[in-house]
Amino acid sequence: MNRVVYVNGDYLPETEAKVSIFDRGFLMADGVYEVTTVVDGKLIDFDGHLARLSRSLGELGIENPMEKAQWLDMHRELVARNQLVQGMIYLQVTRGAPDDRDFIFPDPEKTKPTVVSFSQSNPHLVDSPKARKGIKVVTIDDLRWGRRDIKTVQLLYPSMGKMMAIKSGADDAWMVQDGFVTEGTSNNAYIITDGKIVTRALSNDILHGITRSAVLRFAREAQMPVEERSFSVEEALSADEAFVTSASTFVMPVVQIDGTMIGAGTPGPLTQRLREIYIEESCKAAI
Repeated sequence: MNRVVYVNGDYLPETEAKVSIFDRGFLMADGVYEVTTVVDGKLIDFDGHLARLSRSLGELGIENPMEKAQWLDMHRELVARNQLVQGMIYLQVTRGAPDDRDFIFPDPEKTKPTVVSFSQSNPHLVDSPKARKGIKVVTIDDLRWGRRDIKTVQLLYPSMGKMMAIKSGADDAWMVQDGFVTEGTSNNAYIITDGKIVTRALSNDILHGITRSAVLRFAREAQMPVEERSFSVEEALSADEAFVTSASTFVMPVVQIDGTMIGAGTPGPLTQRLREIYIEESCKAAI
């Protein structure tokens, strides 16, 4: 399939899309991104993703190049042009492409942000085989920079973490700082102990997940106790259930950590219920 992609105001076949070699996203990882899920041709949690995009841009001092209506029109146009039923829209905004490479930020009046976006089809998002059996994770040291709350394109270490997991026979990695789990390589991490959902509180240490926010809201509405606090690897190993959340996985059960089975070694009942609730409620509110 030759996808139609978006580059700086133009819709183009992916084979014709180009970005300057001087773009700071390429040279400096100077940019941010968002991934919005599409189910039945509609956008999930779009307002949340757009709000986080604006925050990330503001934290880096990059001008937001579009108004909300323009962002929505662009996402819907990509869905339509690519006949996307189930999958994701990836969006990236960088500080732009100045005339040459320099550590100093370019003049924003002369160098405008670069905006690229494209679709990714995934017919198994909702009915996920992995969600039925759960995933295995390993723990690794968290060696990322200190502003993990900004959704930047600096993804080398998370990518390395996923490869560490795969090489050890697992599916993903949970990152650990001072003995406590921060988050997964591309998701927020949770355990369930004595019926309580435990996940690290928001700070600069973790990404402020849009799916995380929705899942915790739905959990509280369903009278499921939630504790936003740090938890250790040892506590995770003795938990009744574990899971991760992200836009691309929704609520994904974790059945093994560092070779130790969690609970019965199968997706737990509360995790499965949370996944059902999230999918049902999010699809109702999709636009």
